[in-house]
Amino acid sequence: MQQAKLVLDCANLHGESVFWNPIDKCVWWSDVHGQKIWSYSPALDRSDVYDMPDRVCSFAPRACGGFIMAFADRISLYDLAVGEMKCLSQFEPDNPNTRLNDGRTDRQGNFVVGGMNDGTGEANSSVIRVSSDLSITTLLTGVSCANSTCFSFAGETMFFADTPDSEIVAFDYDSLTGSLSNRRVHASFANEPGLPDGSCIDSKGGVWNAEWEGHRVVRVAPDGDIDQIIDVPVWKPTCCAFGGEDLDTLFITTSCLMSTSDQIFSEPGSGGLFAIKTGFRGLIDQPFAG
Repeated sequence: MQQAKLVLDCANLHGESVFWNPIDKCVWWSDVHGQKIWSYSPALDRSDVYDMPDRVCSFAPRACGGFIMAFADRISLYDLAVGEMKCLSQFEPDNPNTRLNDGRTDRQGNFVVGGMNDGTGEANSSVIRVSSDLSITTLLTGVSCANSTCFSFAGETMFFADTPDSEIVAFDYDSLTGSLSNRRVHASFANEPGLPDGSCIDSKGGVWNAEWEGHRVVRVAPDGDIDQIIDVPVWKPTCCAFGGEDLDTLFITTSCLMSTSDQIFSEPGSGGLFAIKTGFRGLIDQPFAG
């Protein structure tokens, strides 16, 4: 079994939402509970960290500069260079237990992000889409913990996990309207050591998933079988993304959330950024078009 190596011992409380930005050739991710975002240049072996006013649960670069950010309770546009922020919408303001969670852009540059019930675990959150015209539509309801959102090369399939269900599902995805249909189970994680967390997709259609509390990242082949296993030497992988000049390095974020001091001590690098060359290449996420 291949093992991912620690490339940055950043000790995040809860690293998440990792992506490769081809413009600055950096890996970006969020330390959700640390209220920071990070970037790392593999070529320069240099990292930068930026304080945020709230938990950034997921985010993506904008085509016109800056980022779209899913804070815990709102969607905002944020220009990091000047510190300018514009709130687009509050998220589920009538439900005090839910917050935003995992999200990625589709192949047309719309931002799809889902929520989670951080209080009771009840399946009463949703998945929304922020379109290029900044309109917001609801794609799914009855969600407990949205994760694993990613899109096929052509953009006609959306992969998704409601983490407690221990499965990744696939939908037919209409990129014009965001409507979802033909739900089917893509891969069951019932016999896996962890739960499905964040995902990305490779150029051959494989879905790579970070298994929460599973010490691993797995590749789900297009036929739904798990055909690659990457050992991660810490308990809580959270998300993964291909990056580097050739998109052939898989970067993996990890978490210390809800771990004891003894557990963290026994696994040096917990909360760090890991990486491995898998023999596969990824796809670049489209920047948010709005």
